[in-house]
Amino acid sequence: MSGTENEGSGDASGPTRAAPLAHRVPDLGALELLLAVARLGSLGGAARELGISQPAASSRVRSMERQLGVALVDRSPRGSRLTDAGALVTDWARRIVEAAEAFDAGAQALRDRRDSRLRVAASMTIAEYLLPGWLVALRAQRPDTAVSLLAGNSSVVARRLLAGEVDLGFVEGVSVPAGLDSAVIAHDRLIVVTAPGHPWARRRRPLAARELAVTPLILREKGSGTRQVLDAALGGLAPPLIELSSTTAVKAAAVGGAGPAVLSELAVGEELAMRRLVRVPVEDVSLARDLRAVWPTGHRPTGPARQLLSLTRG
Repeated sequence: MSGTENEGSGDASGPTRAAPLAHRVPDLGALELLLAVARLGSLGGAARELGISQPAASSRVRSMERQLGVALVDRSPRGSRLTDAGALVTDWARRIVEAAEAFDAGAQALRDRRDSRLRVAASMTIAEYLLPGWLVALRAQRPDTAVSLLAGNSSVVARRLLAGEVDLGFVEGVSVPAGLDSAVIAHDRLIVVTAPGHPWARRRRPLAARELAVTPLILREKGSGTRQVLDAALGGLAPPLIELSSTTAVKAAAVGGAGPAVLSELAVGEELAMRRLVRVPVEDVSLARDLRAVWPTGHRPTGPARQLLSLTRG
């Protein structure tokens, strides 16, 4: 049999690969159009709001329906009404658009513009999972405020503040770094997680603190707030299996089956819901922590920094 025949046979008998996500999920413009139709009850009104023609809007809806394989909008002389499937898709679309807005605000803040008037440093968990939403709210209130964002561990945030390189910081360690004042803005808890195939995922009894303390774990690096809390809880005994400098990297290693990890509850909600990670109950150890805004002692935040601080407590 020729090489060509082998290749064709493999394609026919092997598993069918799913199309790339970008081919299966409508683009943001289409989702925004669907949200406008739901809000206004009119395809023409939605088209005018988004600055496109009605034929273009109709074509976009039809294309979205073909892509998803369901009817989304019932059209009549009295207006446009979502089908039952369209109403469900609209709820999903709203979450995607909101997440895109948060992504855009975070990306905008990462651009170090020369005219920046608010410089923010945040530890990784806060920068990844809380700060984007606050920046969206700040942009709505102060659209002309340019923001630059530095993401690093809690020790890096403290150094930047004390050096006068940023105006406001956010940390997640066990104590306030020397030379800084602070305010608690949220509460968090670290949890032990592992891939479904790990023996801990099938435990019937909680994991004892002493067993956790002697088991090699996938950990954040020294100086991170996550590592500080774990070291304080276990007396610095937890041996690192792997040390990584970002929450995303720790999650990826745990999902890949490298071993158990200790991460913020904020960081693993999706992975737990999708069963890519399993939470391992632990007893006799407290892994709760406060998330704090910090600034140099005696220099209470003013201007945009003060406004951002107020938004974290909303």
